[in-house]
Amino acid sequence: MEKFVSTVFSKMQPNSFENIILSTAYLPPISYFIAISSANSVFIETHEHFVKQTYRNRCRIATANGVKELTIPIESNNGIKNPIRDTRISRHEDWQKIHWRTFDTAYRNSPFFEYYKDDFRPFYEKEWKFLWDYNQDLLTLVFELLDIQPTIQLTENYLYRDKKAADLREKIHPKRESISTTKEYYQVFEQKHQFIPDLSIVDLLFNIGNESILTIEKSKLHI
Repeated sequence: MEKFVSTVFSKMQPNSFENIILSTAYLPPISYFIAISSANSVFIETHEHFVKQTYRNRCRIATANGVKELTIPIESNNGIKNPIRDTRISRHEDWQKIHWRTFDTAYRNSPFFEYYKDDFRPFYEKEWKFLWDYNQDLLTLVFELLDIQPTIQLTENYLYRDKKAADLREKIHPKRESISTTKEYYQVFEQKHQFIPDLSIVDLLFNIGNESILTIEKSKLHI
């Protein structure tokens, strides 16, 4: 998948941007999609290096024990920085089975897990060599499930900071405060943990299904 080009969301956020820049991400947090809904066009950076401990290879979900991070293991490059398009997924860990088992345990009682599980299951059975390809194929699936067609382009070279674009490559980060306020929605473990904002997009899909896009549109971005 080299390029997304289509129409943007039918409903733009009030604080919309002409352009935003994002990094690739594994089942990104809801703020990632709120940002996309706030822009006329979106650039996904293809010429950066892989950065550890970011959403590039991890997602956050809610479990009975609270928030859990699921991480895709990456092959070592002997201390040399990995270009993001060349970053390989490690086969030393059976991470796909672990992630799928965790999804099943966390969301089997959610209203829409049964409805969507066959869409996601192949991503935890088939082998992908490169993180970039895996993330982008998953992102394409999520767009289809949300029934949206955002205008997304892949960068042709590294994009440096631009006054005309909101650079969110490092602002959407698991170790930093969320850039959005998520409209609250039903969560399986809400009575135990209270509402947990800005989890992976799968938390939204598995819990409220086709109403997910309405939550995205009613949420707010703060950048």
